[in-house]
Amino acid sequence: MQLNFPPVEKGSDHALECPVRDVLDRIGDRWSLLVLATLSRGTMRFTVLKRAVGDISQRMLAQTLRTLEQDGLITRKVYPSIPPKVEYTLTGLGESLLEILVPLFHWAEKHHGEVKTARAAYVPPESSL
Repeated sequence: MQLNFPPVEKGSDHALECPVRDVLDRIGDRWSLLVLATLSRGTMRFTVLKRAVGDISQRMLAQTLRTLEQDGLITRKVYPSIPPKVEYTLTGLGESLLEILVPLFHWAEKHHGEVKTARAAYVPPESSL
């Protein structure tokens, strides 16, 4: 299998408009995919989501949720109560992204040991600088 991505000059109009770069920049961070995968279980409140993801700070979770909402991958519903009750749910767009990501998650689970072994065995080349 081969994907054909032509070289793009940094800062060029094509680099700024490239859909692959644009989407991967947003979902390729440390937390977005974990949050999406966690929301695949269903609608969750902030504290439940934070507990389910585990090692994410409250600030980073809030920022990640805002980004995912901005990209249309999740919805945020606020209920008028004291304190306010807020729930997060995957949108159809978010669910369609997860359909594609599920094989990646399975690949990671299957090959994690091999990746860890390769990392441990890696010897960086001597710097030529």
